[in-house]
Amino acid sequence: MPHIPIYQVDAFTDELFKGNPAAVCPLEAWLSTEVLQLIAAENFLPETAFFVPTGQPGHYELRWFTPEIEMDLCGHATLASAHILMNHLGWDMHQITFHTQSGILMVYKQNERLVLQFPARPATAASLPPEIAKGMGVYPMEVLKARDYLLIYHDEEIIRNLRPDRSILDQINLDPGGIIATAKGKTVDFVSRFFTPQASIFEDPVTGSAHCSLIPFWSQQLGKKTMTALQLSARTGKLYCEDAGDKVLIGGTCRTYLEGNIFVA
Repeated sequence: MPHIPIYQVDAFTDELFKGNPAAVCPLEAWLSTEVLQLIAAENFLPETAFFVPTGQPGHYELRWFTPEIEMDLCGHATLASAHILMNHLGWDMHQITFHTQSGILMVYKQNERLVLQFPARPATAASLPPEIAKGMGVYPMEVLKARDYLLIYHDEEIIRNLRPDRSILDQINLDPGGIIATAKGKTVDFVSRFFTPQASIFEDPVTGSAHCSLIPFWSQQLGKKTMTALQLSARTGKLYCEDAGDKVLIGGTCRTYLEGNIFVA
């Protein structure tokens, strides 16, 4: 019976059961999009990543799926994919190149961390849809938007204590985007949380792609290029960030939780 290797990785953490879980499935050739989506739905994790070698050493085509849709960009599942290649599949060089819907994405090893080189997505001023204003429960100081809405709040405790009303937020369709809530941090430079209305997993534990907008914003606000960040979900995750102009660098660590096989008839 044909089978597909599967790994489950906790990304942006050095502790099991923390960070953001991702499934990683190495493939020899692409399956149909329908089958990839069915596998992601069956896994029911925030993201399932699939990659296929291009034939050039260290280069892979990479795609990401939530249980419902294919995503245009995903940080934690990219970090998890590089972790599997470097720690389980024998790639012993310090850099991996992924070919994706969002272009060429580089991941390189820096001591114990893996660092994503992602496109910056600076957010610009925006008006707040009434469903978001009501559903978040606390009105932000400032509203911006890139792929995601970026809501700026006064302090970390507001972010930590947010209790969004999903029944209200689900009235708005933001696919493939979401809602970032952020504030200046107490022990790190900034903190955030990330919510995806209408998705089966409402709060994403640690969202690398959201930092494509968070990093340019906080770099300008704080006058710093290098920063640390926490995502304050129940699982929590730590990210090491750098503003590199039209790119952002997002560093973190991973732990492998599971290794097995998917049997596809």
